[in-house]
Amino acid sequence: MNEVPTPATHTPATPTPATPAPTPASLKPVARAAISQASEWGRVTADGTVFLKAPEGEVEVGQYAAGSPQDGLTFYARKYDDLVVEIEVIQTRIKDGKTSADASALVVKRVRETLAGRSFVGDIVSLEQMCAGVDALIDEKRVTERARKAALKESARAARITLVEEAETMSDSSSWKSTTERYTAIVEQWKTLPRVDRSAEQEMWKRLSNARTTFDKRRRAHFHELDAVRKEAVGVKRELITRAQAALGTTDPKAGIKKFKDLMDAWKKAPRASRADEDKLWKRFKTAQDEFYDTLKASEAAEEEKLRPNVAVKEELMVKAEALLPVDTTAMKAQKSQLRQLQLAWEKAGELPKKDRARLESRLKKVEDAFRTVEEKQWTRTNPQAIARAEDTASAFAGGLSKYERQLEQAKAAGDTKTAARLEDSINSLRALLGAVENTAADLSS
Repeated sequence: MNEVPTPATHTPATPTPATPAPTPASLKPVARAAISQASEWGRVTADGTVFLKAPEGEVEVGQYAAGSPQDGLTFYARKYDDLVVEIEVIQTRIKDGKTSADASALVVKRVRETLAGRSFVGDIVSLEQMCAGVDALIDEKRVTERARKAALKESARAARITLVEEAETMSDSSSWKSTTERYTAIVEQWKTLPRVDRSAEQEMWKRLSNARTTFDKRRRAHFHELDAVRKEAVGVKRELITRAQAALGTTDPKAGIKKFKDLMDAWKKAPRASRADEDKLWKRFKTAQDEFYDTLKASEAAEEEKLRPNVAVKEELMVKAEALLPVDTTAMKAQKSQLRQLQLAWEKAGELPKKDRARLESRLKKVEDAFRTVEEKQWTRTNPQAIARAEDTASAFAGGLSKYERQLEQAKAAGDTKTAARLEDSINSLRALLGAVENTAADLSS
């Protein structure tokens, strides 16, 4: 701003020059040089009027009445130095990458506006050249920034395409929870990416949105169907619970067990309700089932206790039955009669408790098996058909043996030692077989 000239009769307040921004130490000599050369670029009259030697001619820049004329010239030279410092600072910041092209252009514009106002004393041409140099740096900066922005846009475009393609591949997913969470994350990531071409971005967003909408429709349809199935499951299982509670009154244990088995099978085949409903329904069903089997176990335990006296009776009968062993073939008829009496007494004694049943019945079976084995051996010995078969076999072996013996004599007479040796082996084997058959026939006949 130009200093307003003041009349000689009025002494203005001392002008307060704008405080220059802090400057690097390397720039301070430039400012001092400008001040020391102030007389080269301007002059001051005795009344403090300051003039600038501009390219277009001498221009009055203001009047300084707060000190000597030389102080006035220095004051306006310092304004010029401030402009130099401002340009050099912005130049350094551009080179260091600490400012943008637009911010730098605003500084140059402000300096040029001050230059045009001619409110200083200094080398206008040099400062304009400095501004032109900064303009060149700004142009380079804009090129770099455009390249960086283009790279960022391309990177953002590629990132958005990746998100869109991922969203589209998930549209037919059935992993409802994880896919919903991923769609939310994709949208949040989308918001953080740099903007790209508006129309291209809108087209990509439309694809992403369509994919998410398709998935959401499928998810809602799935859970709507699932809700219907769960409602049906609740109705089915409530009916099964009612039937289970009614089955508690079944007096026939076998019929009751069958009912609860059928109910359990039906429960497994029924659709599932929600986890909370399923837990509550199962608890009610299980309570009825447990009550039935607890009652059944208590009833069986009472019945078992009633059978306990039978154990001592059958223990005593078993001692008598086992005393009949080993079976005497000469007294077998009397022993069998005694065994039958013991068997009748066994049946008459009644059922045994489950834990004693197998133990005692297996002992009785051993006695019965012993009698059965002896009877089978006796029947085999006296079986006419078996005796006849043994005698026929012995006769056949004897006939074969006679034939081999005649052939052996003929081979020896002919000097056929090889055939004679083979026949001798056959004769020895056949004699052994004949002996075994004869012994069997003798046993059967005795």
